[in-house]
Amino acid sequence: MQYIRFFATIGINDVGLVGGKNASLGEMYQNLTQLGVNIPNGFSTTRDAYDLLLAQNNLAQRIDALIKDLDIEDVAQLQSSGKAVRELILNEPLPVEIEVEVSEAYAQLSASYEEHNIDVAVRSSATAEDLPDASFAGQQESFLNIRGELSLLIHVRKCFASLFTDRAISYRHSRGFDYRQIALCVGIQKMVRSDQASSGVMFTLDTQSGNDNVIMINSIFGLGENIVGGRVNPDEFFVFKPTLKANKSAIIKRQIGSKEMKMIYDDKLKTLNVSTTLNERTRFSLSDDEVVTLARYALLIEAHYAMPMDIEWAKDTSVGEFYIVQARPETVHSKRLHDNKPSTIKKYLIKEDTSKCTQLVKGIAIGEKIGVGVVKVISDLSEAARFNAGEVLVTGSTDPDWEPLMKKAAAVVTNKGGRTCHAAIVAREIGVSTIVGTVNAMNVLQDGTEVTVCCAEGETGYVYQGRVDFEIEEIAVQNLQETKTKLFMNVGNPEQAFGLASIPNHGVGLARMEFIINNHIKAHPMALYDMQQGRYVTGSEEIEHLMQGFADPESFFVDKLSAGIGMIAAAFYPKPVIVRTSDFKTNEYQHMLGGEAYEQDEENPMIGFRGASRYYSDAYKEAFKWECVALKKVRDEMGLTNVKVMLPFVRTPDEGRRVIAIMNEMGLVQGQNELQVYAMCEVPSNVILADEFLKVFDGYSIGSNDLTQLTLGVDRDSTLVAHIFDERNEAVKRMLKMAIDACKKEGKYIGICGQAPSDYPEITEFLVEHGISSISLNPDSVLKMRQVVVEIEKRLGKK
Repeated sequence: MQYIRFFATIGINDVGLVGGKNASLGEMYQNLTQLGVNIPNGFSTTRDAYDLLLAQNNLAQRIDALIKDLDIEDVAQLQSSGKAVRELILNEPLPVEIEVEVSEAYAQLSASYEEHNIDVAVRSSATAEDLPDASFAGQQESFLNIRGELSLLIHVRKCFASLFTDRAISYRHSRGFDYRQIALCVGIQKMVRSDQASSGVMFTLDTQSGNDNVIMINSIFGLGENIVGGRVNPDEFFVFKPTLKANKSAIIKRQIGSKEMKMIYDDKLKTLNVSTTLNERTRFSLSDDEVVTLARYALLIEAHYAMPMDIEWAKDTSVGEFYIVQARPETVHSKRLHDNKPSTIKKYLIKEDTSKCTQLVKGIAIGEKIGVGVVKVISDLSEAARFNAGEVLVTGSTDPDWEPLMKKAAAVVTNKGGRTCHAAIVAREIGVSTIVGTVNAMNVLQDGTEVTVCCAEGETGYVYQGRVDFEIEEIAVQNLQETKTKLFMNVGNPEQAFGLASIPNHGVGLARMEFIINNHIKAHPMALYDMQQGRYVTGSEEIEHLMQGFADPESFFVDKLSAGIGMIAAAFYPKPVIVRTSDFKTNEYQHMLGGEAYEQDEENPMIGFRGASRYYSDAYKEAFKWECVALKKVRDEMGLTNVKVMLPFVRTPDEGRRVIAIMNEMGLVQGQNELQVYAMCEVPSNVILADEFLKVFDGYSIGSNDLTQLTLGVDRDSTLVAHIFDERNEAVKRMLKMAIDACKKEGKYIGICGQAPSDYPEITEFLVEHGISSISLNPDSVLKMRQVVVEIEKRLGKK
């Protein structure tokens, strides 16, 4: 056949012949099926078929006449010209030679599945798509569940016409592609019946930060059109590659999506969308075993192509197996690697306290930028002429048809969509600040309102009322000088971990467990424990809503906590990550769901029922055991042995021994599997009795905030004596030196994770001069203080 090639005869070098998508499918079909990756069989039209169509009746010249004077920035003209070209192609019959060969190939494909007129997906595949620097994601059309020769030929013609969708014309122009140099080929592929199962998209890196140690999987029920079209908020999973390769439990994140609808077949085998059931919306669309199976497929495909990949998959209802239906290079972060430009980090930093800003809506952040502008709500593309450059585009969902508007927008906010939908891919390529899946943006945000769209605070994006002050910091990270003193980072939010890990560092000196409990679990741990025992808890209805997708309160607490810790540990792997067990005070625990029943009022919670004394108390011990279970899961099951454990506010050596005994009881044994257990050095007794404490612990991390307040007798929350609180006070500095000297004498770890080094270079100099092992800083201080430490170490070396 001249105009048709079956996947079994196509190689990756045939992009110019059958297009990027079909070339990769053919390559995978021949090579990866031998490794156990399921890929549906199919065939593709060739470039010769496209050229034959354009040569028929001077079609190419007639297309040229329609678009030669097109102003791409004029949306109305773009829509008019695009429609005219598509109608021109749709009204042109396929050349007889193409019709004959497509029909013959379809008959052969049907026979290979022992069926008559099998159902197929008809997919577009351009010869200039799926490149390392331009995905062309969703720019041309694909059609699902096409059955019968006549219907197939009609949809082949529709695919050819889709080379001239408005979005494709705009996308090519913005990236300097001449349509005359591009051919569109049509892939016909056996349909995967995922209508009663699940489907989705996966990337072999974190699309937000570019960290290539993870596989990100998005999943929904039903056919995959809804996920790539951004019409459904999907479930999301992160799988950590290094521990997956070591056959460990590598899932470090599970986040349930609303999945409001699914695409299925009706009685006449046509596709339609129906609402999902309550059960489907409140449970995950993949089991853990299925997530791991898909992740292993992703590893094989990435290794095969030797680059980060964007992969579409579907689970076949009839055979119960997963199939890969598309794979292409990831474009945004791959482009950075492909260009081999000097390594710099551009950070968007909010300069205001956002807790005091009015938050209007929130959703999934795409990218890490910040955009400011006036809201314009656009319900449908027919209203495109209303949209002006520099406005914030607010709409229901943004499939790739919206690309011409997205290019003009200061930011984009949608009700629906996930991190892997086509619009999100295009938004990353364009570089526009985008938040998807807000659910209610179109109702809350009003035309003419000035807003700030912030994607710089982790995985969650926020829309704030008005203009919030921010700055853009560009940091050159090449040729940074190494330091003898380890420079760690304080990290609390798992959602920011992968982004923060891109800043040059030596690890995490303080990962706050209470941040994860407060923001991801939200319920008092003992309330969850009592619910696990079948006892009634005030607020249980709200807590049960939070637990959707989890089997019971214990698995909810342990899985959520271990996922949060695992995200931070994976982001910085294999560098050390020191996790401090929960350090809430009673007034903070009271504010959690169900908390009032478990916490007493204290006159001074800062020196009350907190830290180690809480862990062995009957009032909290069972919840602390759950904390231990979560830590053990991260280290032993996930394989993230870079996690070290740190206990806060240990007042006496005996308290330390009592807590470590509970840890041992729960299988979190000091010394086993390289587990080190540190104590916060923040109570004067920790310094005075350091020799005794260091018989119990593997080292200290100085908490300068509490150590300062307890050394000077100052309530650091009191404005009346705030002027006395100063870590540079001589009494505090002597305490710091005593702690450092004690650890050095015993050969134990000694670091600091308090605020002082981030605020005061002179404290940093004092610590380095006295030989501290590590300094853990706030992320925005790490690079600035690195240069300070380099200069200090140079001076000390000369001395």
